[in-house]
Amino acid sequence: MIEHRILGPQDGELYEPAQACGDRFLINSREQGGRFTLVEHRLPPKVLAAPVHKHTREDEFSFILEGSVGARFGDEEVVAGPGSLVFKPRDEWHTFWNAGDTPARLLEIISPGGLEELFRWLDRLTEELPPEAMQQKAELYGCSLDMEATMALVTKHGLTF
Repeated sequence: MIEHRILGPQDGELYEPAQACGDRFLINSREQGGRFTLVEHRLPPKVLAAPVHKHTREDEFSFILEGSVGARFGDEEVVAGPGSLVFKPRDEWHTFWNAGDTPARLLEIISPGGLEELFRWLDRLTEELPPEAMQQKAELYGCSLDMEATMALVTKHGLTF
């Protein structure tokens, strides 16, 4: 169980790759008995945060702190700004990206926790992996990826992935 504490604006485990989604891990599920995870995503302009995917175990809640965040649910696309909460339920195809020209930040609450370990693995990649390798890793976390839909979204919005 986690003990009381205060995290400052730069505290937590931080991965901030150039021209990719950065992650600041604030509350890890392993400290919470697996109940939830809290991650801050930091998105440079026009960066796709994740491939189009769905997970079978978790619900995600994204609270937009700054910037403009695009999200796709099936074939529907929306844009959310500061103060908005985006609910990404399990078993629904989705992804999100920075839809603006300035950095975006959002808090991601994942319940139950555990999916953050896939984020950590992706953050530590030093080379581009073939889609099959990414799919195999994602399956370990109950996730499926749609790389064809991902690349179509990248092209449509001029995103970096």
